[in-house]
Amino acid sequence: MNQTTLLRDIGQSLWLDNITRELLDNGTLRRYIDEYSITGLTSNPTIFDEAIGGTDAYDAGIRSKARSAASDEALFFELALEDLRRAADLFRPAFAATDGVDGWVSIELSPQLASDTEGSIAAAKRLHAQADRPNIFVKIPGTPAGIPAIEAAIFEGVPVNVTLLFSPDQYVAAAGAYLRGIERRIAAGRDPRVASVASLFVSRWDRKVADKVPAALRNRLGIAVGGATYRAYRQLLHSSRWQVLADRGARPQRLLWASTGTKDPNASDTLYVEALAAPDTIDTMPEKTLHAFADHGNVRGTLAGDGVEAASTLAQFAQAGVTVDTIARELQDEGAQAFVKSWTELLRRIADKRKALAVGASAAR
Repeated sequence: MNQTTLLRDIGQSLWLDNITRELLDNGTLRRYIDEYSITGLTSNPTIFDEAIGGTDAYDAGIRSKARSAASDEALFFELALEDLRRAADLFRPAFAATDGVDGWVSIELSPQLASDTEGSIAAAKRLHAQADRPNIFVKIPGTPAGIPAIEAAIFEGVPVNVTLLFSPDQYVAAAGAYLRGIERRIAAGRDPRVASVASLFVSRWDRKVADKVPAALRNRLGIAVGGATYRAYRQLLHSSRWQVLADRGARPQRLLWASTGTKDPNASDTLYVEALAAPDTIDTMPEKTLHAFADHGNVRGTLAGDGVEAASTLAQFAQAGVTVDTIARELQDEGAQAFVKSWTELLRRIADKRKALAVGASAAR
């Protein structure tokens, strides 16, 4: 028995914010499923850059695929999907037991498409087909160009994890795209059951304003934004617009807490997990945070759906000169740029390994 059961008992799904070939090969992911009730995972370019660059676990795959893959990007997606298919298969029991609500893994589009609507739509359809598993999300950022791509992808039946959301308004925009996609499917006589999650990034808020607010407000902004977003989420699920779609068989787009690892070494290492314990949500955690919560986490209550406390805290930040909408746009832009940087480094790393392994193979002959 460990503390993760406290979250499962209130109706929150626990996902892992990591994937490496070693986690799969050595049975660690299997153990997390059995011991910590992990029912899904998320990935991003930074995670894969560290996984591929930090070990030789992918060298054999790079060597064997180097000739067949047309580009370094194509080679990366082949490698990543090998891992994600294996993970998706491990989560298939959870996927089946929940009738497709849980048991998902995610793969991200090229971050270079963050400002390219049509390119994102085409890539999402292509990657979904290549994934060849019913429980693999395609991650599309909730940027201004990403919102219409999300709607189009949902209409085409592509399950979407909307990433890089930082505020209630950004969440509402993503949720609107999901609803329009489902409404278009119903109007076209298509099955309305297309899964989606909306990922709100939390801890980056507090790192962003750490040196701009009084000590009493440190490490409180991310949780307050989460509370305000959860209120918007609950309101949408109780709206007449959603009820019409639910009556036709549509599934809710679930709210997912991302970036839940504590950045401040002086704060609790389970700060965000405990504060964002809420039914009908997902918390995707880095391994370090998962271990910390399993060891000494606690749930003293669930996140309020009325958003009253969150609104009060946000008002204090406003008095301190913090403008949430402005910072949310900055965080989204910075997040997109950080993923592009990781993506560029990842492709360079693959190119270097591809070349080095080819030279080694030629020398061996």
